[in-house]
Amino acid sequence: MTSNLLNADFSQRVVLPPPTDGCWVPSPEPGVHRYRLDRIGDEVARATSMVRYAPGSHFARHVHGGGEEFLVLDGIFSDERGDYPAGSYVRNPPGTAHTPFSREGCTLFVKLWQFAPGDDEPVHIDTANTPWRQGLVPGLSVMPLHEFDGVSSALVRWAPHTQFNTHTHPGGEEILVLQGLFRDEQGEYPAGSWLRSPRWSRHTPFTGSEGALIYVKVGHLGATFLTPTASVGKPDGAA
Repeated sequence: MTSNLLNADFSQRVVLPPPTDGCWVPSPEPGVHRYRLDRIGDEVARATSMVRYAPGSHFARHVHGGGEEFLVLDGIFSDERGDYPAGSYVRNPPGTAHTPFSREGCTLFVKLWQFAPGDDEPVHIDTANTPWRQGLVPGLSVMPLHEFDGVSSALVRWAPHTQFNTHTHPGGEEILVLQGLFRDEQGEYPAGSWLRSPRWSRHTPFTGSEGALIYVKVGHLGATFLTPTASVGKPDGAA
């Protein structure tokens, strides 16, 4: 497998802006493009990407040897099991296969080969119809999505002018800003921004008048995941 490394040093903080037209690169399938965020490997890779399906496009049937996690950002994503509208959060565990497509077009946030051994439960959450929980401070609401062996994913909704405590992430933190404007002492991050902060990083996040909605994953930068070896050289998904 040809080496293909992008933001592969997990000890470094990475901040990527919202995608523009020039950010998208073609996948092996016509009409499916990627905005690559981090990657270790070629077509079989530990990868994090945004993936855009043009109307009427599809991806060939493939097996997710290391599992697939995705969040539908806009449009409707489909496969032979059904339709997944914007807000759908899905985990297809290692060994699952599907033939994805989109009738009207869609955009996804996708993570491949980031499942721990034994993490084999499928997940499908309609976040548009799932209750929120009160967060640790006023103005913060949390929707847990998945947790396994110290690695967890959630949606976090920040009301305008919400201030969170200074805190440390022993296992690192990854954020995709979905709506609004997220802030900390290091900068401002509009919708579409992607941040990855290393293990033991520390910050004090807050919002201004816009508020924010973010996807956040913690604990995974020091975790042990399955190694991308199965189906070497064959496409492992649109990411």
